[in-house]
Amino acid sequence: MRISGATRVAGVVGRPIAHSLSPVLHNAWLAAAAIDGVYVPFSVTPEGFGDLVRALRGGSVAGLNVTLPFKEEALALADTASPRARAAQAANVLVFGEDGGVHADNTDGMGLLAAFAEQAAGFDPAAAPVAILGAGGGARGAAAAFAEAGAKVRIVNRTLAKAEALAASFGGRAYPLDRAAEAFEGVGAVVNATSAGLAGEGRLDLPLSATPATAVVMDMVYKPLKTPILAAAEALGRRTVDGLAMLIGQAAPSFEAFYGRPPPADVDVRALALQILEG
Repeated sequence: MRISGATRVAGVVGRPIAHSLSPVLHNAWLAAAAIDGVYVPFSVTPEGFGDLVRALRGGSVAGLNVTLPFKEEALALADTASPRARAAQAANVLVFGEDGGVHADNTDGMGLLAAFAEQAAGFDPAAAPVAILGAGGGARGAAAAFAEAGAKVRIVNRTLAKAEALAASFGGRAYPLDRAAEAFEGVGAVVNATSAGLAGEGRLDLPLSATPATAVVMDMVYKPLKTPILAAAEALGRRTVDGLAMLIGQAAPSFEAFYGRPPPADVDVRALALQILEG
């Protein structure tokens, strides 16, 4: 990789961020497309995210992908937002204009539905309710995507008030975590939109046996690729969708927003990511 005075810079910001495979995906696409660009990780303190966004106004950096825990704050800091971001009340993409403006988008829903289409063929979001674990930015993106696809959403969260606020946005139902078994009854899918299972984070013991045998279980966490939630689901014979498929699905439209063209289709970025995940 060569860096020039014209190199177009983008990146990903979150906390933690060292686990992120986004730089692997984007830099592989940049190299294959012979684009003079680079994609780098940014780590900031919880209090420093706003300062970073304000410092990048003016287009010195083309844009940022935003991950936990900053997606809701990202939307609040933007000057304009796509309908997807407004519906999700969160943003995972910020694009910095040369005029100083910041535009927010949310490609999480696109990535989520693409992952289901790839790894759970025949899944119909509108056929049964979908239970989503969490009430943060990732959960908001998932709820918005499923609701738009015709699903009735059920939000499960440790703090019931947060679950109720999110569920109300999409006409869904809210459940505290200790009533997860009730929320899982009759669902078409369960989606973990929390950081539980991420290396170094806590884990959730979920009553997945309460789900129908036809239910699909998805985890947005991709490191490890087979999280404890996915392993438990597989042990019950449930179909699973991994977080890496979602990461790749949301990354493609992000790449186009930052670099002005779709990523090249002939690069197997999943294989590259798996090489890293498998050590």
